[in-house]
Amino acid sequence: MTTSLEPLRRIAAYAVCADSNGRVLLVRASERSGTPGTWSLPGGAVDHGEDPKHTVVRETAAETGLSVAVAGLQDVLADMRALPERHITIHTDRLLYTVSVRGGTLTERIDRPTDLARWFTLDEARELPLRSFTARALGLPTSTDDIVPEEVPEFPSFYAVPGPDGLHRAQRFAAYAVVTDPEERVLLTRVSDGYPGAGCWHLPGGGTDYGEQPGAALIRELVEETGQTGRLVELLGVASHRDAASLGPEGYPIDWHGVRAFYRVVVDQPAPPTVADIGGSTCEARWFRREELGALPTDRLTEVTAEAVQAAHL
Repeated sequence: MTTSLEPLRRIAAYAVCADSNGRVLLVRASERSGTPGTWSLPGGAVDHGEDPKHTVVRETAAETGLSVAVAGLQDVLADMRALPERHITIHTDRLLYTVSVRGGTLTERIDRPTDLARWFTLDEARELPLRSFTARALGLPTSTDDIVPEEVPEFPSFYAVPGPDGLHRAQRFAAYAVVTDPEERVLLTRVSDGYPGAGCWHLPGGGTDYGEQPGAALIRELVEETGQTGRLVELLGVASHRDAASLGPEGYPIDWHGVRAFYRVVVDQPAPPTVADIGGSTCEARWFRREELGALPTDRLTEVTAEAVQAAHL
């Protein structure tokens, strides 16, 4: 039975690394891990406040002995698995980065969650017991022994816990969209009073639910916040922002770390925007023409909005 397991969430970042011969870098899970003997991309959990690109460099060095440089973002995906021996069910939002090796020497590790690092051709990797996200990243067939929970457990979209300094901490994964229509207008939402960034214009989107893929979450949020039906076009990037003392409707400071994937979305048949979630974090939605968007002062845009608009060359 997996319904009685404690649900957890985490954000993790991984390296997709190939050498000059086309071999890929993989690490083996040790007996100390939840999936001993399986192979996966180097990487691991994003620390609170850490930029995922730094996670990739740090974790790859620790697991393989190699120093890498991040070249770009390849994919963002989520999965859910049960670990009955640890009495937990875990949802992981995984950020996959393409990297190149700067130097170092492959090392083996003792008494760590991963114990071996090796280079494999794709044909060799195909014969290994690969974690499903690793097979997907390499374009190989997915087959896994992971136990999938029988049903999605209840888990709050916002979850803050006391940190080591006594201040509450929250690390949240979200998906947002740079939304355009056939007239090249851009759709933005305005943050309600009482929420961080109140009065600023923001991208449509929000936190993903437990067990939910980021793309599906984004299309759901788009309907809820603006009444528009859109289609995903491409992944633009990932933004990581920390507010060490964020103030929201909770009424007390929270050390907030938001990791947000942002996509380009097209609404083929735009309609007048409507906000369905009355009383929530969005109070208004509006289509902006390019010149209107360009005329908005920077301080009227949230951080992730300014970053995403720049990435989309708007």
